[in-house]
Amino acid sequence: MRTHAVAMHMSDGLVNGPTALLFAVVAVIALTVAVLRARADLDDRTAPMAGLVTAFVFAVQMINFPILPGASGHLLGGALVAILVGPWVGIIAISIVLVVQALLFADGGITALGLNITNMAVIGVVVGWLVARALRRFAVRSRAGLVVVAFVAALLNTVVAAMGFVLEYAIGGAGGATLGTVFALMGGLHVLIGIGEGVITAATVGAVAAVRPDLVYLLRGAATPLARRPTSEEGVR
Repeated sequence: MRTHAVAMHMSDGLVNGPTALLFAVVAVIALTVAVLRARADLDDRTAPMAGLVTAFVFAVQMINFPILPGASGHLLGGALVAILVGPWVGIIAISIVLVVQALLFADGGITALGLNITNMAVIGVVVGWLVARALRRFAVRSRAGLVVVAFVAALLNTVVAAMGFVLEYAIGGAGGATLGTVFALMGGLHVLIGIGEGVITAATVGAVAAVRPDLVYLLRGAATPLARRPTSEEGVR
């Protein structure tokens, strides 16, 4: 049985032209705001991390994981980038990934690029950040808390981003499927995809925090962000 990736990338023709144009405008406005706001977040720590995170998301999005017979998903990356480099830089990072995928790998339609950026780079990152920020008090307590927060944020950002697709299809769907079918497919499958997204996000954020918690954007401003316990030798200095 052929396995189809269903993790959000919209192809050309799924919605009509006016709807695609509307969300292209939404994407451009969101990206403009992100570029203006990201200037305050980019520093000697964030800039290299942003490049690494963008490359990581691009690479991992090329790998599909099975969720059901005949269906597979891949990392969206919204919560991951939001937690590691912040929402504004995160929106830019995911947008770059989507543009490169559309232009070089035909992963997502050119006319649907605004829709994909709106869903994955804007809705996905913003929702991931809002959830993580709301649960930040748990994230700063321990690495285990941070890992759990990353998992929850990634799961929710995946499901809500899928609902963005459903909204766009409700406005101008042209794919031939009924809205009920689209809702059931996107909602049900993306809960499962969200679990995989959560596992990957939690593992990645946890690995970064284990080595350099100061590089985790969500932990900025914490009194002692996941400070490791001193060794016995360090303790007597």
